[in-house]
Amino acid sequence: MEQLIQIKTIPLKYELRIQKAELRYKGSKSEVVMNRDKGSLEINSKPIKVNIDTYEARNSICPTTMESVRQAAAAGLKAASDATATYAEEAALLLDPKVPNPLDQIIRQRAQMPTGEFGLAFLPTTGPDLEWSAPDLNIKYQMDKLSFDIKVAKGDFEFIPGSVEFLITQMPDVEIEYIGKPLYVPPSAGEMFEHTAIDVLA
Repeated sequence: MEQLIQIKTIPLKYELRIQKAELRYKGSKSEVVMNRDKGSLEINSKPIKVNIDTYEARNSICPTTMESVRQAAAAGLKAASDATATYAEEAALLLDPKVPNPLDQIIRQRAQMPTGEFGLAFLPTTGPDLEWSAPDLNIKYQMDKLSFDIKVAKGDFEFIPGSVEFLITQMPDVEIEYIGKPLYVPPSAGEMFEHTAIDVLA
């Protein structure tokens, strides 16, 4: 039996586009602030200090007016004390009945040569008075100071949702094609068409 009908099935065509969801971090710039405090260097120096007092040394060579008066007063006091002692001894000799010729003895004592130790003296008789203070050195050093201040910015998160796209590029269909010979009604008319087709071809 001859096949009269040809059936074609056209399938459905589609595109599926999928975009994944994303979580994006959007951050801003951080800042670093640096501060510097300069150091310092301090040096305190105290040199040696010498005090020289030459008052006594100068007075031993050339005394001042006040010192001369003081020395003269001291010498006068000593002379008066010595004279008083001498007069007391002479009065005792004069009053002693056992001493013959007390005046002759008093005159001999006054006229005798002085006795004692004599020496050379060097001027000045005393040296200067020295006083001194020790030196002092203080060093104070302070290093530079650095301070950092870090400002961290807060970032933002952005959520991008995903998407699914369904695109139909070709709709489904069914094609039915008749591939057999023509059908005539009534069927007897078919012979006429067949002879006419043969004549035309001839």
